[in-house]
Order: sequence, then structure tokens, then C-alpha cells
Amino acid sequence: MNSVILQLALRYVRFLLLAFAIITLLRGHNHPGGGFIGGLMAGLSLVMKGFAYNMDQLKDQMKFSSQGFIGTGLGLILLSSIPSLLAGKEFMTGLWISLPLPLNGELKLGTPLLFDIGVFFAVIGVILMFLFSLKKGA
Repeated sequence: MNSVILQLALRYVRFLLLAFAIITLLRGHNHPGGGFIGGLMAGLSLVMKGFAYNMDQLKDQMKFSSQGFIGTGLGLILLSSIPSLLAGKEFMTGLWISLPLPLNGELKLGTPLLFDIGVFFAVIGVILMFLFSLKKGA
């Protein structure tokens, strides 16, 4: 479908969707939200681009395939479980490290964030796989 109105609106809405997806992803490991909802929002921006332009054009512009997104996501999920096993804790126990920041602060990074990023990529991959399978059926 080549809708000029949808293409014009997509320039602004897509940026907002991706920005809110990243905010939801980063906020989610301490509050509701996270990788799943952020991945749905990022996937929605890709779905909108596919509807506004063309599914084949979207597929050609993608740097990774849907299987690449799913594989990366599952790999990050698996990677997030390894530190707890190495520390002798139960499987998938959350572990954090603190990195000092220059202006008298610290940044806390943990395995739940890595897990959420993995879910984020996996959800995007599943949405893309579903979207491209709809194109085959049409």
C-alpha cells in the first residue's frame, strides 16, 4: 500500500514509538514494562513502516532477519542466566554490579536488564516473522 499520508505521519510517529520503546525497556527491570512491552512498541513501528511503504521494501532495508533478532534475543537471555550459575546462586538469580560515574554517582547494571534486552530483541523478531508470513499468504 503506498499511502502518502501514512508515510508522512510515520516519520514522526515512528521516532516517538522507538523512543518510548527504549524508555519502557530501560525502566522495566525495576517497574512494570520492560522487554516485552518495549519490543511490542518497537515492532509496531516496523509494522507501520511495512504498511506505509511495502513489505518487500522493509525486508530489503532490514540489516538483520527476523531469525537474527530471535537468535540474538535468546542468546542474551541465556547469557543473563550464566552469572548466577557462576556465582553459585540459583538459576536466573539477579546480580548487579556498580560502576562509578564521574560526577559522584554510580550506575547499577544487572542481569535483569540483560534479560529484558534479550526479550526485547526476541519479541521484535517474532513480530517481524509474523509480519513477513502475512505477506506470503496474501
